[in-house]
Amino acid sequence: MSDLSKRVLFWTPRVLSVVYIAFLSVFALDVFGENLPFWLTVQHLIIHLIPCFGLLAVLILAWRWEWIGALFYTIWGLFYVVWVASVARPWSPAMRLNFALVIAGPALVTAVLFLVDWFKHAELRTPSLHAH
Repeated sequence: MSDLSKRVLFWTPRVLSVVYIAFLSVFALDVFGENLPFWLTVQHLIIHLIPCFGLLAVLILAWRWEWIGALFYTIWGLFYVVWVASVARPWSPAMRLNFALVIAGPALVTAVLFLVDWFKHAELRTPSLHAH
């Protein structure tokens, strides 16, 4: 495996995690349109950001122990798919599929990348024989 491949495999799940967490945090901004008092807005914002805080904790642990990222991103993605499928809202099957793909899709891709990173851990951490 080339040095570039090693760097890409190491960094891709980590960067994707940061982008994914930032993407999810954008959905919390809807609390500002609710015209609530300041402290209630702060409370709602914190509640909306709980999944992001959890995923940030997972990322911190997965930075060193990739299997944690693989496990928890899989759990998160599957949880979201089950939630979307079972929530009692008047959503069409196409809308449910769209929600599942947009939210759970990147989480499951990230899980697979962390899993591959974990399987290749020793190879990714050893210097190349061709390094100067």
